[in-house]
Amino acid sequence: MVAAALGSWFTTSKTVHESNHFTFAPVKEVAILFIGIFATMIPALDWLQNNAARVQDPNPGLFFFGSGALSSVLDNAPTYLCFLKAAIGRFVDPTAVAQAQAVHQSLSADQIQVACLLRDANLRDYLLAISIGSVFFGANTYIGNGPNFMVKAIADHQKVHTPTFLAYIAKYTLPFMVPMVLVVWLLFFRG
Repeated sequence: MVAAALGSWFTTSKTVHESNHFTFAPVKEVAILFIGIFATMIPALDWLQNNAARVQDPNPGLFFFGSGALSSVLDNAPTYLCFLKAAIGRFVDPTAVAQAQAVHQSLSADQIQVACLLRDANLRDYLLAISIGSVFFGANTYIGNGPNFMVKAIADHQKVHTPTFLAYIAKYTLPFMVPMVLVVWLLFFRG
């Protein structure tokens, strides 16, 4: 992706950039935000994994709506990581991971933990719920999906009218996204 962006930048004439009023300001804005998110989330991920066992009898629906709600106000990737760490902390035995790592030294603890979740058919539903919730709910807001946020930043920079944060929710999220995520929950994660 970086190669494609650089190729586009260097092969496009300067007059095209000027006529489009192109600047890197929106890209910098989004990059700074996401660098901040990823840099500060490491302690939160550790805390989630260490304390997730306290949650009593969660079902996949909880992970679907939980990851979805967070994904609506945070990007998909950090949301997915947060709930993946929570699932690992809740369902994966650290002793089993240590034993498996002693036998399979070429595998990281993260790889073994995910393999433990994938191995158990009942736990796969949690991974599906996290994945689908993180991705589908991300479209609920501008900030819940990196591309939405980038397009909004570019449009604002170009003085193109876009709905406000709350207008976007009222115009698109409530009538279209909420019914869709409820149908997905009813079909797959109601359990």
